[in-house]
Amino acid sequence: MTTFLPGTIIGILGSGQLGQMLALEARRMGYGVAVFSPDADTPCGRIADREIVAPYSDLDAVRAFAASVDVVTYEFENVPSDTVAAIESVGVSVRPGANVLHVAQNRLREKAFFVSLGIAT
Repeated sequence: MTTFLPGTIIGILGSGQLGQMLALEARRMGYGVAVFSPDADTPCGRIADREIVAPYSDLDAVRAFAASVDVVTYEFENVPSDTVAAIESVGVSVRPGANVLHVAQNRLREKAFFVSLGIAT
């Protein structure tokens, strides 16, 4: 796994209050912050170093965003997994990745995944 040191740029998908809290802490630790969101003038967007406003379905904008950051995360599980997969397809790390997001977005998939690991649900 790659280590991302202070000075690198963290991309955040989503720009609400959770993203804002993440961005504040990242900046305190010395990281740059870029945010991608379908909404403008958001809590996270107001404090990020850079804000990209475009729909999650605009995969060209998503890939351009990915090219401008070192690593990506998201503030909630409602980001489309196709958006995360598009970022991974250009070689940018996303944590948690598209497969994890895909499972987390559906309670039946979550349950099946846990059962496959022998975890009681």
